Amino acid sequence: MSIDAIAPIASVAPMSAALGSPDRGVQAGSGANFGSMLAQGLQKLQDAQNTADDLAVQAATGKLTDVHDYIIAATEANLATSLTVAVRNRALDAFNEIMRMQA
Repeated sequence: MSIDAIAPIASVAPMSAALGSPDRGVQAGSGANFGSMLAQGLQKLQDAQNTADDLAVQAATGKLTDVHDYIIAATEANLATSLTVAVRNRALDAFNEIMRMQA
């Protein structure tokens, strides 16, 4: 296989596009923004779990025509859960470290 056969990577939006204006910095209401982002992330995790659960029921009852759909949804839900747990663990570690610094 030659290097020319590899598909080009799709462009990635800059981080400032995801966060809003590039000079946003820390604003007075950023806690509310963080809270809403956290809630949206947890809602997406719940949606992924619900989709995987629905497809699992369809697979068990024989109504699912393509089992690959269930496998993909279950894998996505598993990865999202793993990522959420890892982020939570890092946040708790950071919180505990901050609390140790204050003592």
